[in-house]
Amino acid sequence: MVSAKDGNGRRPAKGKANRVRSLLGVGYWVQGFRCFPWMAVNFFLKDSIKVDPSTLQILQNSANLPMVAKPLYGVVSDAVYISGQHRVPYIAIAFLQAVSWLAIAILSQSNISILTMSLYLLLGNLGASIAEVANDAIVVETGKTQTSSKKSQSASSGELQSFVWMASSVGGVLGNLLGGIAIDRFSPQSMFLFCGSLLALQFVITVSVPERSLNLPKSPSNVGIKKQLSELLAALQKPEIAYSITWFAASYAIIPALTGAMFFYQTQYLKIDASALGISKVFGQAVMLLWGVIYNRHLKAVRPRKLIEAIQVTMAVFMISDVLFVKGIYQQMGVPDSVYVVVFSGVLEVLFFFKILPFSVLIAQLCPPGCEGSLMAFVMSAVALAFIVSGYLGVALASYMVTGNDFSGFPLGLLIQAVCTLLPLFWSSWIPDDVKSKTRTE
Repeated sequence: MVSAKDGNGRRPAKGKANRVRSLLGVGYWVQGFRCFPWMAVNFFLKDSIKVDPSTLQILQNSANLPMVAKPLYGVVSDAVYISGQHRVPYIAIAFLQAVSWLAIAILSQSNISILTMSLYLLLGNLGASIAEVANDAIVVETGKTQTSSKKSQSASSGELQSFVWMASSVGGVLGNLLGGIAIDRFSPQSMFLFCGSLLALQFVITVSVPERSLNLPKSPSNVGIKKQLSELLAALQKPEIAYSITWFAASYAIIPALTGAMFFYQTQYLKIDASALGISKVFGQAVMLLWGVIYNRHLKAVRPRKLIEAIQVTMAVFMISDVLFVKGIYQQMGVPDSVYVVVFSGVLEVLFFFKILPFSVLIAQLCPPGCEGSLMAFVMSAVALAFIVSGYLGVALASYMVTGNDFSGFPLGLLIQAVCTLLPLFWSSWIPDDVKSKTRTE
């Protein structure tokens, strides 16, 4: 009986689909868990290296520079096989993260400067960005294969995206929970050592998986980077893709990020305990996980433009709420600062990423076959660059609004941030309003 079912391919196909989900689940879980060492990085920079808010935010954003080169990684991943494998070797490059965190953990604190820290963080993010490109490509390829084999595209669209979103969120919940507990009990170097060891274990698991066992969609091996690049450029010339990506990146870049100033305001001015910040991040990641479940069950049929616009407005509302928080209005109403930080600050931090889920589903539907990895890499590169621009704008704004421990101008800065968040709504028509009908006509 087993062989009969093997003959028609049902069980093997199901087994391979489960292996793909397992590989992606581990990859995205580790991606979400990266918040664990980064929580230690913030306190390490503030307390051990004694950086100011602007330097902290500049370093945080500059460390993301390897993410900007994702289109290059995507083109290479789509075009070049390594030892006959298409995606798994690129996922394994995440081992650079293990090298980075282990190196920081082993170095003595006196030998770690801002420059040294920056170089190792850049190395770690290089490994993370290449692995993310390969994982995102598998999601798009597998999702499109599953969609084409089902009668109802609306029922299956976004299913795999929701799964990996939830895996990343679970990793984020655990990473922030453990980070909030560990930050008061262990040194940052101990946290870096733990994370590096975990990433080394992931590397061992990844390289033990033969790619042929995953049943990934076949594509010509070694098609050539030049040909792959031309296919990416052809995809980007499609108006619905070009306008969507431009709007999405601009909707982030136009917002001046004030995360560094808010971190110092909460920890240095309000003296909020580190454990409360950890719980805040756990709460935010739990909301992200819930968002993935809600989207998968109830919101996949909602038009992308309508959903993304609603998220943009909600972000602005939470920023205005931050203005009231800094002015002390909530405290006068009897709401402790720590409670606000846990709930509202935690949600606002993850709201920035809510748009990524529906937008990734939109791009997956618009993406032509053969350049899944390079196009998704281009999207995430544009987002990474937008976040860097947002961070630098935030540094410039904070330098006028915050001086030393004087946060009297901070509410005005937050209000400007909220206004900038609403501006992209005036050209949201750049996002296709009915992707399904457009896909059918094509």
